[in-house]
Amino acid sequence: MITLRGLTKRFGATTAVDALTVDIAPGRVTGFLGPNGAGKSTTMRMILGLDRPTAGEALIDGRPYRRLRHPLYEVGALLDATAIHPARSGRAHLLAMARSNGIPARRVDEVLATVGLDDRAAAKPGRTLSLGMGQRLGIAGALLGDPPVLMFDEPVNGLDPDGVRWVRQLMRSLARQGRTVFVSSHLMSEMQLTADQLVVIGRGRLLADAPIGDVVADSTRAVRVRSPHPDGLAALADRLAATGATVEAAGPDELTVNGVTVDRVGDLAYELGVRLHELSPQGASLERAFMELTAGSVEYAGAPGGDDR
Repeated sequence: MITLRGLTKRFGATTAVDALTVDIAPGRVTGFLGPNGAGKSTTMRMILGLDRPTAGEALIDGRPYRRLRHPLYEVGALLDATAIHPARSGRAHLLAMARSNGIPARRVDEVLATVGLDDRAAAKPGRTLSLGMGQRLGIAGALLGDPPVLMFDEPVNGLDPDGVRWVRQLMRSLARQGRTVFVSSHLMSEMQLTADQLVVIGRGRLLADAPIGDVVADSTRAVRVRSPHPDGLAALADRLAATGATVEAAGPDELTVNGVTVDRVGDLAYELGVRLHELSPQGASLERAFMELTAGSVEYAGAPGGDDR
């Protein structure tokens, strides 16, 4: 169990984490989401005692990290896959971690096998490891002490599709064993497949703490409209906006409409004589839910591009 109570971190006049209170329970994968600069990494660093809170507390099974007697036996973490000496091999890196924490050397071979790094890969110096191999080595380090609490920051970064699926299966397997699994990621589609619970923050503040099904269900269901006639599509957009719908241009021949039923869109298109090539409801998704939750918390927002289908 990870317990955060009023957790706050300020850097001068900037509040990175603002009175965050949440419980990360065992037996499930908890996804940790937020825009860039939301305070996710700072929160994880405070849990692990790498940053000192300005106020509040972060506890692991009821104790702050600094009071854990055998840290790697109690919590494992991957925050930075590049945190390995460039000249040291992956195996030597894990052996050093094991020896410094009283973990038997045989455990190194066990975790290397778990993450799929063979003898040849484990013998490579850190500077030659690909990003994906570094991620696997970092996950091995987190598993080294067989801890009940695990934290991962962007664990699938740099992995190929097979590696992404493997991480997903590993996270869910660890949760089924009754462990606390706390995972930060920017990949909404992967979180939708992996997480049971979501904690969403923006500008350091808690925006949501709920089962993933509830978060997704609360998102707006959109309607996609495509037409080969730009002028007719523009007229339809104006009419829809006049009824209170939210209309976005998803491309030169496409609209995304929120706040109105697909039947109503079809009726208005018929009244205006606009020929449609597509009129389809779009199911709720974690990506849409995330965008709606964090709309007011994005620090840097670029201009929308073209068609992203």
